[in-house]
Amino acid sequence: MDAGAKFVMLAPILPLMILVGLFWRAPWTPMRVAGLIMFVLSFGILTLARLQLGNSFSITPQAKQVIKHGIYSKVRHPVYVFGLLMFFGLILYINMPILLVVLAILIPVQVMRARAEEKVLEAKFGAEYAEYRKTTWI
Repeated sequence: MDAGAKFVMLAPILPLMILVGLFWRAPWTPMRVAGLIMFVLSFGILTLARLQLGNSFSITPQAKQVIKHGIYSKVRHPVYVFGLLMFFGLILYINMPILLVVLAILIPVQVMRARAEEKVLEAKFGAEYAEYRKTTWI
């Protein structure tokens, strides 16, 4: 993994830890506990997905290769899926339901990004990508 990809993967860790720490206070309701668990698990899976993606990560849709191992063997867009779940868990943890409006905006944006990415991958890899799509979810 090149330095730029490592930076993009590691840069959010400290700000997210600070954010979690800022809200580390009572009351510990079941909703906040569930949110923290969802946040931590989603962040872990998101980080794993980024590691498995390696140098194929890009901000804009690019067709470098079809990643078919690890979490990508089950989910086509784990970075988008677990990024959204992480944000939802954070909303529950910090107990700010108004942020659900932001989540409602992010979901269609991520769907559009996934579709654009799929078009680029299908254009370059054709039947290989079409077969991969049949075996994975989202």
